[in-house]
Parts: sequence; structure tokens; C-alpha cells
Amino acid sequence: MAETTTRTHDVPGTQHPLMLSWAGATDVGRRRETNQDAFFAEYPLFIVADGMGGHAGGEIASQSTIRRLESLVSSDDVGRDAIERALELAVGDIADHPETTDEGTGTTLTGVFLEYDEGVPHWVSLNIGDSRVYLLRDDRLIQVTTDHSVVQELIAAGKISPEEAEGHPYSNVITRAVGASELTPPDYVALEVRAGDRFVICSDGLTKELTDYGIQHFLREHADPAAAVDAMLAAALENGGRDNVTLVIVQVADESAPDPSSTSEPLGE
Repeated sequence: MAETTTRTHDVPGTQHPLMLSWAGATDVGRRRETNQDAFFAEYPLFIVADGMGGHAGGEIASQSTIRRLESLVSSDDVGRDAIERALELAVGDIADHPETTDEGTGTTLTGVFLEYDEGVPHWVSLNIGDSRVYLLRDDRLIQVTTDHSVVQELIAAGKISPEEAEGHPYSNVITRAVGASELTPPDYVALEVRAGDRFVICSDGLTKELTDYGIQHFLREHADPAAAVDAMLAAALENGGRDNVTLVIVQVADESAPDPSSTSEPLGE
């Protein structure tokens, strides 16, 4: 189900008035019968989860995790400690669910949130598994997160190249997940808030079908987050859609210099 309407929100505490805009979508893809991905995009938290497990296990895991984290936004308590408490609760939800029968049930989790230090905002990325956060800054795309996967460990050890990883027989094996077992906290990376930045938060259903160059191309071609989401999703499906595809795009704009093509209105506090 797509949700590609652009939403906006002012960013308080910045030296210059900044505005966030974002959009997200998820699709079952061309080869899967069910969609085990889920996402949540609402100021100040933007996350994607990619479930795994037999029967309904993956869907249970991803939706349970998203639901627990969504509640943090409702209670205005988004931060590292609160996120980890919510994930502990999600692990319990997954373990207790009557349809969780597969020991492999779990979900990846990745995304970004705004954290405030003495009233000044900065971004924090979080990651468990092999879903990713990319950042386009100064027209250069970088992968912010590091995959928790067997092939990433092999790359880090110098045993295979990134190109060899794509066709490796263990390319889908992850080493960390949110699931019915002891939780390992997410990896965090802190980033400054800068006008012009654009984040892409995605499951591996996107990165299986689009290269980093392809992601950068569609960001350059489409200034509006919803248009960029639609274009990337369509390209991933056209390129095979071998897995569920989910992505959220978040971008930061200088509110004092609005895009003349934009008709979005701030949501307010």
C-alpha cells in the first residue's frame, strides 16, 4: 500500500528556519505473496522494518516493532533509551504472538530521528539488520548505516569485494534482528541537521533492484519526496521486484527560501 503524499513539519531550534518534508511507500513486489515490510514516518521519527520468518512471522515482527515505536511519537518520548525500551517490548510482543512459531521470526529496523541537545536538533540514524539509511549531501550519496550481515563481515575482513557480495549465497543472511530472542541495541550514528540534506530509508527490496547510482539519479530527478518515492518504487518493480519494497524519503529545506513548485503547508507543532 502506497502512502506517497508529502508531509511537512517545521524544525525548531535551528539557526535558520528549516522545514522537513517526507513521503513513504511499501509494495509487496512482483514475486512475494505477502508484504512483510512496514514503515512509520511522522515527525520526529522515520523508520523501516523488513520482517522475516515462516507463515505470518515476518509481518508480525515488523508490525509489532513499528507499533511500539509509533507509540513513542504519540507520547512525545523519542530518544535512544525510549527506543530501546520499546524494542524490548516488541521482542515480547513477537514472542507472545500466537502465530509466532518459526524460530527465525524477526525483523530488521532502520531509520532516523531528531534528537535535541539543549534545544539544538541533530539527526540520529539507527540500524539493526541490513535495511539501510542513505544520505544525499552536497550532491554526494553516502550509506550512513552499516549492514549487520554475513557478507558485510566478509567485506570488512577483506575476503570478498562489494561486487562479489551481491551474488554471494549468504547475501540474505543477517547477523542481527529484532525478534523472539535477546535484543542487541541498534547502532547509532549522529549527524548534524543541514539544509538540502535528503535521506533515503529503505528495505533491501529497494537496494536489490537499484544501485546507489540509481538512487542518486532519482533524487536528482525529483525534488518532491513523493515523486522520488514513486519513481524509485516503480523502477524497483520494473527491475524485477524480487522482494517487498519499502522506502521513506526525508528532506530538509531552508524555509526562508521555499521551492516555488511546492504547495505544501507546514503542519505546525
